[in-house]
Amino acid sequence: MNASNENLFYAFSSQAFGLPDFNRISPDDFEEALEASILAHKSEIENISQNPKTPSFQNTIEALEIAGLQIDSLSMIFWNLASAHTNSQLQKIEPEIARTLSRHHSDISSNPDLFKRIEYLYNLRRDLNLNTEQSRVLELYYKSFIRSGANLSIDTQHRLAEILEELASLSVQFSQNILAEEAGYMLLLDENDLAGLSDNFIQSCAKIAEERGEPGKYAITLTRSSAETFLQSSENRDLRKKIFDAWTKRGESEKANNSIIAKRILTLRKAQARLLGYSNFTEYKLENTMARKPETVYELLFRVWEPALNAAKKEQEILQNLSRLQGQNLDFAAHDWRYYAELRRKKDYNLDQGELRKYLKLENIIEAAFYVAQKLFGLTFRKVDGLNLYHEDVIAYEALNENGDHIALFLADYFARDSKRGGAWMSSLRCQQKLTGDVRPIIINIMNFTKAANSQPTLLSIDDAKTLFHEFGHALHGILSNVTYPLISGTNVERDFVELPSQLFEHWLLEPEVLRVFARHCETNEPISPEIINRIIESNRFNQGFNTVEFCASALIDMKIHQQTDIESLDLNKFETEQLKLIGMPEGIVMRHRLPHFAHIFSGDGYSAGYYSYLWAETLDADAFEAFKEASDIFNLDISQKLKKHIYEAGGAQEATAAYINFRGRIPTTDPLLRQKGFL
Repeated sequence: MNASNENLFYAFSSQAFGLPDFNRISPDDFEEALEASILAHKSEIENISQNPKTPSFQNTIEALEIAGLQIDSLSMIFWNLASAHTNSQLQKIEPEIARTLSRHHSDISSNPDLFKRIEYLYNLRRDLNLNTEQSRVLELYYKSFIRSGANLSIDTQHRLAEILEELASLSVQFSQNILAEEAGYMLLLDENDLAGLSDNFIQSCAKIAEERGEPGKYAITLTRSSAETFLQSSENRDLRKKIFDAWTKRGESEKANNSIIAKRILTLRKAQARLLGYSNFTEYKLENTMARKPETVYELLFRVWEPALNAAKKEQEILQNLSRLQGQNLDFAAHDWRYYAELRRKKDYNLDQGELRKYLKLENIIEAAFYVAQKLFGLTFRKVDGLNLYHEDVIAYEALNENGDHIALFLADYFARDSKRGGAWMSSLRCQQKLTGDVRPIIINIMNFTKAANSQPTLLSIDDAKTLFHEFGHALHGILSNVTYPLISGTNVERDFVELPSQLFEHWLLEPEVLRVFARHCETNEPISPEIINRIIESNRFNQGFNTVEFCASALIDMKIHQQTDIESLDLNKFETEQLKLIGMPEGIVMRHRLPHFAHIFSGDGYSAGYYSYLWAETLDADAFEAFKEASDIFNLDISQKLKKHIYEAGGAQEATAAYINFRGRIPTTDPLLRQKGFL
């Protein structure tokens, strides 16, 4: 590597904690850095595959793990910037970088000499005296190469590589189209359009409008935090319909027609599955999960769908009657649901979201998450100043264990902006591993909350607060990781297991012990009253029919569409409509993610034929939290230590089912989930 490349790579890890110096990184750097990194990686792969010595775990598997560290680090930095703080330069090079990385990884997985060494070790695995982690890593490498086409003919491998390369590029286009629509849209309001909106939200809307060149106006955007708040509180039905239509039709405009892209992705995925010997893409994806088979997924989804559907129908009838009591003789529609649901919440539980937000200040909810992590796992978080981060809104914290030792750097990026794609997620700039020393992780939480105006506090809804806890649960999965090998570090687990640590962590948010300490009025600092806490707990099953139907419809469509064999004649909107009709979808509810903006399944394939994973993990988390309830102590030390050891620290060191049994002592049942939702 020449001197200029060495200087370039220095910028990618030159700050404290090995953090990239974002002030020294330009979008122009990535192509040169990637080219140099790929050349170095190819040389390392060549040395491994052509090693004249008999294959061993050390000279093959461990060598592969070490060889991939630099290119993985560079990729993580690039993709984090591309999703959390992009610009025209990054967007321009993003499709080509996706294709280049896909092509490079295909070259590795189709390297016959390399696969022979892995296969040799796999066939002798019982004679190699490997420990549990090593056995798991070897198994995962072997299966990964098989699933990537290592056993196929050279011509078929070339075709598979072409498919994967095009899929990588199409996923980028899908994401960029959604981002463009979200960044380019705003519903402008004037003083006459603000009825029902809270003062804090109005001020935030005014700030957004001013930033977008419309001073004196108020802007609603297509981020979930903005759109849902407006739908819940605005008294103007026509405006609610406008924002709802724009929100649910993302990805359908002429400029950003994601239906065409999604259809091409489905065509290529079908071809990919067929080349690898599967009848459809769903079978291919599920092979490497806890569920294993489509039938298992459908069994879970329909076990929950029927009671959820019955509950949703009753909820809709109640909301329809409530609208009549309000003097509205209307045909109840999907854009009415959130507004009347909030009226019902206020009526039945005496809970006003606008008033409740005043007790859920962002800073306090962050502290609540840290508090729970300390009580469960002995962690503390200390703010770190003086680091060059990728955006001024990002906050850095050092995570310390119970002995005060550094275990991770945690970056928190909470606010919506035009340079960030919608949604909320956890990612990494570096994963934990011990192969090259005690390497500690750099973990990021990214959300899209509407930022308060001026010096006002940012106030969250209960759903926003749950999102923060959810993503922090993912972060803890990365922060607490305690394994040797990068391949099984942190969240590198089966897809339908990865949501367990995040969804389980959500449970602690609404526990009285947490609320009475951290839910404090933003103006008076008075703690939330026991009466309000009781009403929050009593309302926990509120609107569960709607929430579950909204989710399950998306999960079922995801499964169904990836089992289709005739993609060429498929009309996505027609398919969606027909399938929803078949399962009895109520007219007052739409899918949580309609196909043209279903980023979970089309912006990469992480959740493709796998969106059900959230419900699968919800079954696990409901059962897991009952362990604490059974002990009558939500911070029970023995249970939290088992949870830490077998779930949060263990990464993918063993199959997920075994990990859960080691924690809970048995496999989970669905009864806790159904009880939690009020369906049992």
